[in-house]
Amino acid sequence: MTTVHHAPAGGVAEHAAPAPAAPAPAGPADASTPGPDHAAIGAASGLLGQYRAAADEAFFASPTRTLLTAGVHARVPQDGRPLPVRVAATLAEARRAGVERPLVVGAVAFDHDSRVELAVPERVRRAGALRDDPLIALPAPPAELIDWQVRPIPEPAAYGTGVAAVVERLRGGELSKVVLARTLELSADRPLDLPAILQRLGRRDPGGYTFAVPAGGGRTLIGASPELLLSRRGTAVLANPLAGSVPRSADLGEDVRRAAALLESPKDLHEHAVVVDAIRAALAPYCRTLDVPARPTVVRTAAMWHLATSITGELADPAVSALELATALHPTPAVCGTPTAVARRVIGEVEPFDRGLYTGMVGWGDADGDGEWVVTIRCAEADERTLRVYAGAGVVDRSRPEDELAETSAKFRTFLDAAGVSR
Repeated sequence: MTTVHHAPAGGVAEHAAPAPAAPAPAGPADASTPGPDHAAIGAASGLLGQYRAAADEAFFASPTRTLLTAGVHARVPQDGRPLPVRVAATLAEARRAGVERPLVVGAVAFDHDSRVELAVPERVRRAGALRDDPLIALPAPPAELIDWQVRPIPEPAAYGTGVAAVVERLRGGELSKVVLARTLELSADRPLDLPAILQRLGRRDPGGYTFAVPAGGGRTLIGASPELLLSRRGTAVLANPLAGSVPRSADLGEDVRRAAALLESPKDLHEHAVVVDAIRAALAPYCRTLDVPARPTVVRTAAMWHLATSITGELADPAVSALELATALHPTPAVCGTPTAVARRVIGEVEPFDRGLYTGMVGWGDADGDGEWVVTIRCAEADERTLRVYAGAGVVDRSRPEDELAETSAKFRTFLDAAGVSR
């Protein structure tokens, strides 16, 4: 039986991703636990600087660790078995083949039954968190002056029309929330320097989740997400949903006013509560205890304020992996809507593109079931000269098209600033 505790919460946090509240039992160091030698000054920022955007290389940084992997021992197959079963089998085979403490790293699509880009690497280098490395404060390489060609899909006016149409459906009772996204296709006049873009992403928000992983077909999924879907260490579970957002302001007084207004916004608090309730319901069957704060906090990134809730729990069955829990949660109303099946159908009808890996999950999981899986937002799929950047907004019956357009424009800025796109 799950015991659910409602703890009071409030205030401002730097980022939306605290470490799990309950420590894992003492034991030998494994793939999920950076050892003391990995906390050396410059270790985490050094791994960030050594990423080279090779087809078999992946980088992932979180508030607890930094990983740089190279080579591919095995890829997770795409077949009819559930994703956690496929991953567990791939890790077990790697362990039998002599891989010490194997893990998978990579990304899973929004429709996780349709596409996965997960692999067991041949080599894994580990360090502590970027935010704990003093050298992360050093400046990143400046953005190049590139002649960008930008094509919005859909056009801003068409996106607003789609939001208005969905609001009418919401008011008719068909569903209570849907997340509508749009994308920008950017073409450069020269090859892109993805390692430099990753440096700018990681150094701008070192307390978040920075990643660059192979996306198949010679493409790279690269971004800096503020949102943890789920982490597991031993029996300790953490989910940190974000829903309800407002752009930051360069004026300090206005910036504080926006954060305070977000904490009192009926529209945003409702949107956030829908997500928290869905995650509570999904985690409860797996957890012996579950702590859910009664009110969200506000957390900040370089570009946005977000409402956030840190949900912590203790697993009833330690055999349940982080990935199994993450797939039970995904997609949350924060990236899809509610009811989920209806929201998926509306997204398919209104959005004029395939989301692919956007709003899926990216991260790592090991053979012991530990892992960190992050919501794939503030990201782009990149190849040699092109970027496809994504942003979405939660639409409820109080939404206004101009507000959702402004929100997606602000969310684009995380990646556009890192890429040196001035529009």
